[in-house]
Amino acid sequence: MTRALAAGILPSPAFWRGRKVFLTGHTGFKGSWMALWLHRLGAEVTGFALPPAADQPLFAAAGVDGSVRSILGDLRDAEAVRRAVEATQPEIVLHLAAQALVRRSLADPVETFGTNVMGTVHLLEALRSLPTLACILAVTSDKVYLNEETGEAFHEDDKLGGKDPYSASKAAAEIVTYSYARSYFDKARVPAATARGGNVIGGGDHSADRLVPDIVRAVRGGKPLELRHPEAVRPWQHVLDCVNGYLVYAERLATVADTPRALNFGPDPSRPLPVSAVADAIFQALGRKPDWLHKPVPGSIEMKALTVDSERARSLLGWQDRLAGPASLEWTAQWYAAEAAGQDMHAFTLDQISRFSTP
Repeated sequence: MTRALAAGILPSPAFWRGRKVFLTGHTGFKGSWMALWLHRLGAEVTGFALPPAADQPLFAAAGVDGSVRSILGDLRDAEAVRRAVEATQPEIVLHLAAQALVRRSLADPVETFGTNVMGTVHLLEALRSLPTLACILAVTSDKVYLNEETGEAFHEDDKLGGKDPYSASKAAAEIVTYSYARSYFDKARVPAATARGGNVIGGGDHSADRLVPDIVRAVRGGKPLELRHPEAVRPWQHVLDCVNGYLVYAERLATVADTPRALNFGPDPSRPLPVSAVADAIFQALGRKPDWLHKPVPGSIEMKALTVDSERARSLLGWQDRLAGPASLEWTAQWYAAEAAGQDMHAFTLDQISRFSTP
């Protein structure tokens, strides 16, 4: 059964058609979905990112390279970033590139801070002198907040923090963006803002140490899934809901002067889903009986409870999660089932974007 999508605002093709967009992270999971959707909207997209990682085959499988002008480079290389920006002369900048894994950040904090903090500095520095800019949107994370594990949903005005290198680096990227906005971009009347998305699921992610990819590997390998924190709560949302929020937010930033400079994008916090419930649902959607075991990590500092309040985005933009709850899990499982069946994943991915973006 395919559930009907909820109502909600969608990006305007009239706004995006012909726009020059500079998209960082286009070879990654969210970036690949973003690039394909922008191309469908008629934007002229230049992507800047590292070559796609071995565990991120979506870029190749979904044919993203044919939809964007792709520049491969490292955000930690300030000169490479500057050259790419100057060659593009963008109107809209969507900064999605990041080292996005908590456990990898614990293993290599220098890489994480270098990419997420100094990479953001290099990008904003390269953008300072551009005369073409309409807005800058830097994507951070729901993990930017100082989390005391109260279970309360975070609002945009709550304190920033981070007890692991990934969370801290994203909170620092928030401060970097704010400082550049106040010091430079506000004076040039170029809005520079941040978007704080929830835990994103959807087809095409094969990263290590992420719940859905781990489930897919367990199903395909015929082995039980190991869960570090089955009781942990996260703001799970489909990648298309998250990307939709970024796009409509960028539209408003570019056209309405008093748009807030930070917004949360996440599911209804009154209906939290623990890791174990998501695992059970994905197993069942893939046609397998839930098969997981609890394997705790001694001394783990990962957050147990995390939810964000997105009421500001809902009331201001008219945004909501069109694939709420079970629908997000269903669409995710359908993508992986199609991949396993050998279907044309470029066509399948575009079909999901088309169905999602049809009012």
